[in-house]
Amino acid sequence: MSWRRWNSVLHRDIGFLCVGLTLIYAISGVAVNHIAQWNPSYRVERVETNIGPVVGNPGDAGTVRMILERLDEPGKLESSYRPDPGSLQLFVDGRSILVELVSGQVVHDRAIPRPGLREMNFLHLNHPKKAWTWVADLYAVALAFLAVSGLFMMRRKTLRRGLVLSGLGVVLPLLFLLFYL
Repeated sequence: MSWRRWNSVLHRDIGFLCVGLTLIYAISGVAVNHIAQWNPSYRVERVETNIGPVVGNPGDAGTVRMILERLDEPGKLESSYRPDPGSLQLFVDGRSILVELVSGQVVHDRAIPRPGLREMNFLHLNHPKKAWTWVADLYAVALAFLAVSGLFMMRRKTLRRGLVLSGLGVVLPLLFLLFYL
């Protein structure tokens, strides 16, 4: 078999292997690129209520317990702090509860995972570390192979257009670097 045939076979088969990872990285990449506009892994559910004025020392365990009882909050208190003299921030089972002590106004925020997208972002951002780093590195090498082997698959008829477009693919990030640095 000629080198051209081997190149074509490997390009095709490695391309098939990369389809799933490419889709995961593409979807997650778009989501993560817009992290300033939204949280791609979680949506925040906010509930506002009023429990009435809080009497007592907000640093006291009994007062905190009383607040949680008024909220019908069965979860375990993880921590608390005073962001300012008039309020108390509670963290219960991964949720955030902000209590305005004088008015009794409560803002209860709960992060709800976005199914599928959260897991894609987890992999894309390499949170698992360890073995996943090797998978991600092999994927990067496979993409580099696909890019280079694809160049060798060009025919004379499309060679000029292919080289121009490939050159633009190299120049475009360099222009952005010059512009932003």
